[in-house]
Amino acid sequence: MYAVVGCSECSALWVVEGRPETTQCPRCGKRRQHAKRRKFVETDDEAHAREVRASMLANRQGHGDDFAELDSYAEMERQAEESGVDDETYLEASGVDSERVAAAGERAERGTTSGSSRKETVLSALRELDSPTEDEVVAYAAERDVPADYTRDALAKLARAGEVSESRGAYRLL
Repeated sequence: MYAVVGCSECSALWVVEGRPETTQCPRCGKRRQHAKRRKFVETDDEAHAREVRASMLANRQGHGDDFAELDSYAEMERQAEESGVDDETYLEASGVDSERVAAAGERAERGTTSGSSRKETVLSALRELDSPTEDEVVAYAAERDVPADYTRDALAKLARAGEVSESRGAYRLL
């Protein structure tokens, strides 16, 4: 169940899902029992509730007639999706291999080492290796698909931040 409700303090309108015990105005922060809030419409369809709220806001600003001429949000979304090119077509036309992009996106979502970030991979190298040199940390990270340039930059940043120390070419966590 969705309801379009209003605030008695600032006249804000918003959509509330379900029947919570209390609701808080997103504009002024006034909290009130949901049962005491004025409900302009109650519906099982979230899209319908949003349409009603948008219509009410347009009417308040004197644009009710203009709003009535617009298609529904669902129809406008469908039209927008149909009007442009999809991501794969755009990338291919730009000379980018869309399959490599998709693979890189998957790697980024799952992380470089079973959910770890690149920085965490560099830190893992410093934890697991015994007094590692820069080259040893770079090799460790490269085995886990972290670029050498990133690893060198990360080591420098960690040293500047005081998280690691470097002495005679060997690194250690502080």
